Amino acid sequence: MEKIDFKKSLPSYTARTGVFEVVDVPPLNYLMIDGHGDPNAGGPFNEAIGALFSVGYKLKFTSKNEFGRDYTVMPLEGLWSSDDPSTFTTALDKSTWDWTLLMMVPDWITADVFEATRDVVRTKVGPAIDRLRLETLDEGRCVQILHLGSFDDEAETLHRLHTQFVPDNGLRLRGRHHEIYLSDFTKTAPAKLRTILRQPIDEAMRG
Repeated sequence: MEKIDFKKSLPSYTARTGVFEVVDVPPLNYLMIDGHGDPNAGGPFNEAIGALFSVGYKLKFTSKNEFGRDYTVMPLEGLWSSDDPSTFTTALDKSTWDWTLLMMVPDWITADVFEATRDVVRTKVGPAIDRLRLETLDEGRCVQILHLGSFDDEAETLHRLHTQFVPDNGLRLRGRHHEIYLSDFTKTAPAKLRTILRQPIDEAMRG
């Protein structure tokens, strides 16, 4: 049985260091769970990760055993926003952040399969699992770059994205800041983390 690795088959999961690149991201299905506050504080953020991966791995084995379709479990991703966007590029006051954690799943994982799988693992995960949902995200045109290093060092790159690349290319920001965690940040030294930083964009309005 062939195992599909969507990180390799989907171009939007590839990015280069030091280079802002414009990509077209297709509509994709994700497990999603929302929260608020500093991710370093643990608590709800860690509980959300636990729910996401518990269902994500169970779905992978259900797909393999019941549908004969195997795939590599996708990495953790996050959508981030704040009432004050400057917190991403300056002081990094993470207490004000809203987040949605994501895990991409294949389009053959239906709502019924998701609900049945969530019910199976519910007693092992706890109440966070009730906040988990299956939803399609259509980001369309985005700019992205591969960041090497700690999460706290992203601010300089995001500042260049917001104040240089986007306006210099006649673009405007839209939607939420998106991060794709190619490294397991619980096991990887901060200096070696690999993270795709993505931002949906549109053509700037011309006056």
